[in-house]
Amino acid sequence: MKAVVYKGNGQVTLEERPMPVLQDERDAIIQVTLTTICSSDIHIKHGAVPRAVPGTILGHEFVGKVVETGKAVKKVKPGDRVAVNVETFCGECFFCKRGFVNNCTDVHGGWALGCRIDGGQAEYVRIPYADNGLTVIPDNVTEEQALFNGDILSTGYWAAKIGELHPADTVAVIGAGPTGLCTMMCARLYTPAKIIAIDTDEYRLALAKEKGIADITLVPGRDRIEEAVLQASGGRGADTVFEVAGGKDTFQTAWKIARPNAVVVIVAMYEEPQMLPLPDMYGKNLVFKTGGVDGSYCQEIMDLTACGKLDAGFLITHRCRLDAIMEAYDIFENKKDHVIKYAVRVGADD
Repeated sequence: MKAVVYKGNGQVTLEERPMPVLQDERDAIIQVTLTTICSSDIHIKHGAVPRAVPGTILGHEFVGKVVETGKAVKKVKPGDRVAVNVETFCGECFFCKRGFVNNCTDVHGGWALGCRIDGGQAEYVRIPYADNGLTVIPDNVTEEQALFNGDILSTGYWAAKIGELHPADTVAVIGAGPTGLCTMMCARLYTPAKIIAIDTDEYRLALAKEKGIADITLVPGRDRIEEAVLQASGGRGADTVFEVAGGKDTFQTAWKIARPNAVVVIVAMYEEPQMLPLPDMYGKNLVFKTGGVDGSYCQEIMDLTACGKLDAGFLITHRCRLDAIMEAYDIFENKKDHVIKYAVRVGADD
């Protein structure tokens, strides 16, 4: 089968790989029908994910059809359309039982797909702990609507849940990339008074405003960010700040635009260490929440998609087939042609 493989040393190639097989009675084999490229794949390519294993098939954000299950799998069956969770988790360890599935103590717990074990930029993939890692797609939800269920939409949903949002809050989201846009969508579920989107890409900001998930858009260099946030929040600062950009100075911007006693949620994946300047922020009494997504709300997200409350399909700006994914990598990594997300079709169009 064709698959995108991380070779190490900044190399990613499309090559032939063996078909996956069941290795455990809790596994399922999925025929991938639609996959995509994530910023995390680019981080892996650049060596910024130390745990990534060279030789691994990339891809952790995809949908497909169940073709085979182990005898212990109860929740899905061959023929089911499914969205795949970015995280592998046993459901039984200390952390899983508390919803912290990113910290699952299984040898392949947490983010393993497309990082430490073979992922879904391929024609077929093995899913460990299939009952935990697969969400059935309802008949009224398209594959494109379900594509981001298990990763960036889960990230936005998790971020909003831990952000301690309240009705009529002022929310700031730094970063209007795919995950930032998902975070805005999910924050909107909590009925904030306004969402302020901050990014250097005016096209993405315009899209956020057009889709009704941002009320105010700010561009560093064009706008005085701290002053504008103060003005928009009655002089207080943002009640909750989501840092989703991971840029050189965006962490510093995040705590500066937060009001005293605010929550700052660090969603971004940084390639360099960040400094916490405690003397400068003394007295602001901020709460910082950090970490990788706990993808334990996939069914809730799918239910919200099915009833029309969430729809991330608009993030798809480009489409191609698996044969053309190397060109897609170039366009996505270098942010050409206003790309936000790709939908990469695998196999037959049906």
